[in-house]
Amino acid sequence: MAIPVLDHTGARDGRAAVPAPVVTYALIALNTLVFLLGPAAGLNPVYGTGQARVCAEQRFEQRWGAVPAELLEHRPLAAGRIVQPPGCEVGPTPGKSPALSVLSSLFLHAGWLHLLGNMLFLYVFGAGVEERLGRVRFLVFYLAVGTLATYGYALAQAHSVGSDRVLIGASGAIAAVLGGYLQLYPKARVTTLVPLLLFLPLRFPAWLVLGLWFALQWWSVRSTGLDGSGQPPGPGSVAYLVHVIGFSAGFLLTWAAGPRSPGRPRPHRAG
Repeated sequence: MAIPVLDHTGARDGRAAVPAPVVTYALIALNTLVFLLGPAAGLNPVYGTGQARVCAEQRFEQRWGAVPAELLEHRPLAAGRIVQPPGCEVGPTPGKSPALSVLSSLFLHAGWLHLLGNMLFLYVFGAGVEERLGRVRFLVFYLAVGTLATYGYALAQAHSVGSDRVLIGASGAIAAVLGGYLQLYPKARVTTLVPLLLFLPLRFPAWLVLGLWFALQWWSVRSTGLDGSGQPPGPGSVAYLVHVIGFSAGFLLTWAAGPRSPGRPRPHRAG
């Protein structure tokens, strides 16, 4: 799969420089801060080391992550339904609000690669979408579609044994950003590093790169199950359906927002 890389551009064709994407940067900073302070990064001594940290991470995700069964039943899981990882004991979270856990789960990540991958895509494509929607609308768009994608995944898992497992990550919201970017800038040039070609930087139109990304997510859902593993969702599995829902909703919502304003500058290239 092509890996997006930022292509620096300044003012465009003599027009004023685009305002800084403050919301995009703030979301990246908040996601990074939550990760660094939480147990998954392994940097906070509060959570200990070794197996103690692993168990603390499981309890942290159970407390702040989104659990499909909790979203559909509107209450935290009872002790007997909580998935117990090997060597750890995870108890119930009686004060947890399932509705709010949808939002908090958007800022949790399971590891460094999970965080860096999501933040790279947000950094590359978020600025263009924020520019067109405006800061407030972009923030609402990001959180709303992330919530929609999580609830859509929960509904799909309603009768699955995986409905008791935690879902974390900003992927649904970031997939919405990709879908919005495709709708707004289908002909923008996307510079990519293609592993099959010794990581040579090549430029392709956004509709090709993002369309291929979406097709791969859809293929994963259709061929290997809801989480892409062919088995009930488990620790470390990827919820590809969240990507599909987020991307589709992001594309449709930006399309419904109206035609592109001809007076606004648009990026010539994206990373």
